[in-house]
Amino acid sequence: MRLRSLKIKDAKYMLEWMHDESITHNLHANFASKTIDDCIMFIQNSKADKNNVHLAVVDDNDEYMGTVSLKHIDPKSRGAEFGIVVRCKALRKGFSWFAMSNIIKKAFCKYKLSFVYWCVSEDNARACRFYNKHHFSEMKDVPSYALDRYKDVPRLRWYIVRKKDKLNFLEKDAVLNCKIVKIKSIGTENAGQLSFFESNKDIPFDIKRIYYITNVPDGTRRGFHAHKALKQLLFCPYGEIMLLLDNGKEREEIILNDPSMGIVIDTPIWREMVWLKSNSILCVAASEYYSEDDYLRNYDDFIAYISKEGK
Repeated sequence: MRLRSLKIKDAKYMLEWMHDESITHNLHANFASKTIDDCIMFIQNSKADKNNVHLAVVDDNDEYMGTVSLKHIDPKSRGAEFGIVVRCKALRKGFSWFAMSNIIKKAFCKYKLSFVYWCVSEDNARACRFYNKHHFSEMKDVPSYALDRYKDVPRLRWYIVRKKDKLNFLEKDAVLNCKIVKIKSIGTENAGQLSFFESNKDIPFDIKRIYYITNVPDGTRRGFHAHKALKQLLFCPYGEIMLLLDNGKEREEIILNDPSMGIVIDTPIWREMVWLKSNSILCVAASEYYSEDDYLRNYDDFIAYISKEGK
């Protein structure tokens, strides 16, 4: 998964989402009328466009999954409008979050912008949940030049990320009440790094079992269970895996792609994992030996269990 410049070969996949009503019904343009020639022209023009940045988010096989943009870049205010759209094939696989977080990094670091803003229809419940879940700030004082672009579009909700908010946006200390821990590393010049963690010091339990999952193809989903009492540290020493957590009331996801980052799950939480890159490795340190009785492998059983336990 990565960002790159748009290529002519992307045009057929771009046209696919433009003609997919499930993707475009909350967007503010008539994409259904677009043709393959329109897509090719857009890609060609994007290369010389000084006021807009349009990049493709692609999978490990370089297949186009969507377009992410910084639009209407204003040198005076040092602001830009964020935009993203992905194919149906890319939904719920981490492409949207990867593209969004990385284009905002580029906005602040490469293009030296001070803020990035965007709007979404209040009727687009999925998008509003996504932005609210990741704690994006709503924009109260929307500039007139931005409002003018959408003057005929009702019921819009505006969001903003400022450069000073960057660390809060990109770095969190918890996800759905599961603590994010920093795994200690010692580097040796020209000889790599040694990383380590210790029971009851770096993680809040004794370790009785360690296991790891390897040789998993890109796009594979695993997990689909919770534990009654088991405590675990999950981390990804190689590759990129999306971890989805569900406490019965809400869901959150986080990308594991940093060997120095781990997630401690020490309460009954439903978890699913999506391999975003082939052959990524998931490592787990557990507080107890294997016990099938500790597993909740059916989601309804998980909901019944946490309701009964009052957790």
